[in-house]
Amino acid sequence: MKAMIVLVPLFFALSAPAYAQFGVVRRARQALDANEKLESLVLNGDEELRIGAAVSEKVRTRFGVVQDAAVHKYVTLVGRTLAEQSERPALDWTFIVLDTDGVNAFAAPGGFVHITRGALGLIKSEAELAAVLGHEIGHVAHEHTLNAIRKANAVDLASDAALADRGQFLDRVADFAYDSVLEGKFDRGDELDADSFAVGIARKLGYAPGMLADFLGKLAARNEASQERNGLFASHPETTERIDSIRKMAGPTSGAMVPARYGSAVQYESADITTVATITEGPNGPTGSSSDEQADPAPKRGFGLGALRRAVKPDQQSAQVSASGGSRGVGPDRLAKGGDNPALVTVTVTQAELAAFKQGIA
Repeated sequence: MKAMIVLVPLFFALSAPAYAQFGVVRRARQALDANEKLESLVLNGDEELRIGAAVSEKVRTRFGVVQDAAVHKYVTLVGRTLAEQSERPALDWTFIVLDTDGVNAFAAPGGFVHITRGALGLIKSEAELAAVLGHEIGHVAHEHTLNAIRKANAVDLASDAALADRGQFLDRVADFAYDSVLEGKFDRGDELDADSFAVGIARKLGYAPGMLADFLGKLAARNEASQERNGLFASHPETTERIDSIRKMAGPTSGAMVPARYGSAVQYESADITTVATITEGPNGPTGSSSDEQADPAPKRGFGLGALRRAVKPDQQSAQVSASGGSRGVGPDRLAKGGDNPALVTVTVTQAELAAFKQGIA
């Protein structure tokens, strides 16, 4: 691929005037430099956090955040218990409950993991929640977003400013991170790796290890009512193949389900997919609509970190966000209407609380 990027413009340059040849060669060199820079892309902790915070802000602005500290604390306890067993326990992991009936989950670099109120309603046990959060944690712990960026055909990152200025380059990378996280750009290997991570971490902590397959089964049944591939884990790889793979990885091992603790902490009910209120994407952003209105599934492109820092009114929220973990689809869960409060809910979890919580996995 690198050879083609350079040689194709050089072929046309042979018959061009000398001044034109110089410009073609320079642009080809820039494209090659950009691809090489992406392939060797390494972010320090602050840079990864900067990109992840920008993506998370966009997600929260789009869907709103449930302003319930108790629910956030419970989800954080489950998430932190899992994350501490990952390869990146020192990340400042942040777990966020989004205020929408859509069933989705989203992971962004730097340890930002989002799950929707609709997903919590569909889930019926702590083991099932651990499976979904474990999949998203796996994407972060194994740097799948960076992998997707490295593998992307990123010639359009090539510009003098982007190559010379680290800040501008990171802004471009943030655009790619947004697409990778929210538009299903994880490849098949990374998706299956996140599934394997979720199964392994559940088994390690004593949870029933096959609950991600059960959750996918619920989603498959839910999506039968949709005419399009819809929402979380809807397409890539195909749901039935993933279910079979997860069940094989989990094997006959039994484990804790912890439904009572889940039920006492989470009282949401899942909305039928045919009743989920959706948004319509237009030139000025989304507007509320009923679930039977047609929505344009095409995502808008091109936001920078500077734009994300600007205040966004609820009625001008961007409709760029779809679902997470490589599976979004274009149905009601993807375009579900969200709340209007994007503020983070701050919770504090101590090591003593985590230790006591872990003892309750039984």
